[in-house]
Amino acid sequence: MAHTVEKIGGTSIANTPVILDNVLIGDRKPEDMYNRIVVVSAYAGMTNMLLEHKKSGKPGVYSLFASAENKWQWSEALTELSQAMREKNEEIFGDHPDRKVADNFVLERIEGVRNCLIDLHRLCSYGQFRLDEHLMTVREMLAALGEAHSAHNTSLLLRQKDINSVFVDLTGWRDEDKLTLDERIETSFRGVDFSKELPIVTGYASCMEGMVKLYDRGYTEVTFSRIGAMTGASEAIIHKEFHLSSADPKLVGDDKVRKIGKTNYDVADQLSNMGMEAVHPKAAKGLRQAGIPLRVKNTFDPTDAGTIITDDFMPETPRAEIVTGIQSLYAFELFEQDMVGVKGYDAEALKALTRHNVWIVTKCSNANTITHYVSANRKALKRAAADIEAVFENASVSMRKLAIVSVIGANLDVPGMTARATTALHEGGVKLLGLHKLTRETDLQAFVAEEDYDKAVKLLHRALVEENEDTADKAGTDIAAAA
Repeated sequence: MAHTVEKIGGTSIANTPVILDNVLIGDRKPEDMYNRIVVVSAYAGMTNMLLEHKKSGKPGVYSLFASAENKWQWSEALTELSQAMREKNEEIFGDHPDRKVADNFVLERIEGVRNCLIDLHRLCSYGQFRLDEHLMTVREMLAALGEAHSAHNTSLLLRQKDINSVFVDLTGWRDEDKLTLDERIETSFRGVDFSKELPIVTGYASCMEGMVKLYDRGYTEVTFSRIGAMTGASEAIIHKEFHLSSADPKLVGDDKVRKIGKTNYDVADQLSNMGMEAVHPKAAKGLRQAGIPLRVKNTFDPTDAGTIITDDFMPETPRAEIVTGIQSLYAFELFEQDMVGVKGYDAEALKALTRHNVWIVTKCSNANTITHYVSANRKALKRAAADIEAVFENASVSMRKLAIVSVIGANLDVPGMTARATTALHEGGVKLLGLHKLTRETDLQAFVAEEDYDKAVKLLHRALVEENEDTADKAGTDIAAAA
């Protein structure tokens, strides 16, 4: 039988009863339990404690170790992490004997990492060894702890239910071999029989390329994607805590959003660019090239088929599918009177922004101005501006805060859509600061003031999705009413 590869996110895997009832077991018959590969993220909050908080920036073990402000504060944070992991074990296993097994697993990994970091700290006290040369390796090692914890626990839980689960540890713990990602996956899955065994796999994979180095916090989905491609999965499934919908239900309203039934990988890419990831863009690329369809399912609504994402889907009737955006970003504007007909300005701007790790959402230009719409902190932008002005003495660089609202769809070739969008914003009292639409017909981007973001999303959703009910109905299974 063909098998699937499935990925469970951190928020979902943290809700153990729901995951067991809705995803891993449910009402499956014993013969339907297998022919699946399950890749798990760390429990919600654990990677924040290991590295740094994704949103607030609060330092975790890694950030404290990398900082010279307090020599041993990182060790205290590691102890707090160990306690948090064991509290999770208690929540999951209660008084079952497996709790001791889970606790011992955590202590072995945590204390192994602690000893390693102490040795590294001691080694780098000598002038010939520099700590900053090893920090990325430290970040990789710490990131691996979260997925190892959740995957090991999940495998133990399934064995309690008489399911033949296998803990597949891709983290390379105490493994001296230096392997590529493909080699790590091939070696770890060697001998696993998908028809009789249910592999529970760590979302982090140790490899020479460095998963965190290449993909930062998106490494779990890249691992999941590569496993699917290498094992020839018939379908890839991501279990999230929400439906892929036409807008944020909290902003627009549950009764107004529409669940997306089918779409394509172009739409998934545009969503990633807006920071609303249905799947990491590198993971989407791997699945797309392998010809594997991706299904995004709501963990808390297991009877719903979810959203199918394929490479070749194109709706018969053009329509807007999703309205989303970024509430806070900068317009980074380079103006130079002598730019007309001269090459090199764009290249230098890109070099400066890349040098300071600035995320470019989109850009546009005219005769003497190049504007990059970027998501970054002001300090990094000031440094990039200084670099550009040092190269072009007569140039001036300005920054302005604003928001971007993007209308996304597999086929936006709707007559009059741009006019309807601008009219809706104007009549709703939202000043349009800019408009961007490409010939590929997958997104329409409107730039508005930060304080107008919520209002703009509601206005565009109402005009292009809610008031387009007739078109949506004609599209049949492509789009369905929200649950």
